[in-house]
Amino acid sequence: MKKIFYLSILIFIGCKNRTNSEINIHQNDNVVIANKFIDAFYSFNKDSLKLSLSYAKKSHPSILYYQKWAECGNYEVLNRADCVEKNDSLVICPVTVKDDLMKALQLDLNVTDTFHIIIKDRKIRSVQTSSNDPDVYYEAKDWIKQNRPEIIEKPCEDAWEGGPTPCECIKGTIQGLAEFKANEVSQKTQ
Repeated sequence: MKKIFYLSILIFIGCKNRTNSEINIHQNDNVVIANKFIDAFYSFNKDSLKLSLSYAKKSHPSILYYQKWAECGNYEVLNRADCVEKNDSLVICPVTVKDDLMKALQLDLNVTDTFHIIIKDRKIRSVQTSSNDPDVYYEAKDWIKQNRPEIIEKPCEDAWEGGPTPCECIKGTIQGLAEFKANEVSQKTQ
């Protein structure tokens, strides 16, 4: 009877450890999958990105738009922090970039974009982004809407929903940010 008891405990421990190992392998897979997504995004290859989003159709419009926006805004990756698994399906990947937007505002600042990637059954199911853009960026965007709407209205139509002109949108935005900065400087010298 004792032998059966000890054998049962060993089997239970073995199964438990195997399950933990399988969980760790699955979690590592999620980080690998997330890193491949980041590679695809910053390759600026639309087909590669589309392939990584095969099971995340709802994310296609905004993420494909954002990839082209980033390419045309000359996003240069400065730091790719490690992707971190928040739970069994969410992986967070922060990427710090240098871009023409901050340059237009004459800011010595690099923005970190954070990708929130949902992965289930080894497939990306959705991707959302967030950023630590400074307040002045949002002030400048409001200024553009009020003072120079014509440079962004048509080019930025349906932005982030798969709009057709992400390059024109970011170029208009960069122009508007530069005009905002010039206006700010001229007001200070008056």
